[in-house]
Amino acid sequence: MKLNAIEKILLHNPVRRVAQQRYEAPMLLGMTGPLDGEHALEIGCGSGFGMRIILETFGAASVRGIDIDPRMVARAQKRISRYGERAQVSVGDVTAIPAEDQSFDVVFDFSVLHHVESWEAGVREVARVLKPNGLFVFREATKQALDRWSYRLLFKHPEENRFTLDDFVAALVRHGIAVDDANLKDLWSGDFFAGVGKRTKRIRLSDDEAAAKITGTFTLRPR
Repeated sequence: MKLNAIEKILLHNPVRRVAQQRYEAPMLLGMTGPLDGEHALEIGCGSGFGMRIILETFGAASVRGIDIDPRMVARAQKRISRYGERAQVSVGDVTAIPAEDQSFDVVFDFSVLHHVESWEAGVREVARVLKPNGLFVFREATKQALDRWSYRLLFKHPEENRFTLDDFVAALVRHGIAVDDANLKDLWSGDFFAGVGKRTKRIRLSDDEAAAKITGTFTLRPR
């Protein structure tokens, strides 16, 4: 689902960019560590600011961005042109990512999947394109936030199939992305959350098994 005009303004403005660069990115970098030499994908890359953060803050060797909105892709192409072959962007749908299996070391989701009605199909695709031990870095909005009258008034989101933190983590686990509680953060009293998961072997758990999400301590990436 494409963003409406109000959400485009709120997400693609200097205040939002400062928050993303000074707060969100360092928080997530503290979980992932530097991504030196690694190849990343950003789903729903918008105007390309997140791609710049992935290169400059996280230190990825290269980043590819996809977005469903051709106008956003055109804006991103201008923003990332300075990086040459290290950054590429194209039109693409997260529920059918245009990439081969196990193509990326890291996939980033900066608040995209809550815009997708079939969001678990997006999770499945993220798992598909991640290499073994690859990382899924996410910051998302919950059903609690999207059900608020202010969000319903201002923004356009799918009315059905909204998720809680537990719903999201269970979906990751079903598709072979392990999540450690130490790498999950509740934000804004449950309206948002952020975290990092690690791609394990390809598995499909039952709903009951996935409900008992993977916890404990493990190393996100052998370094």
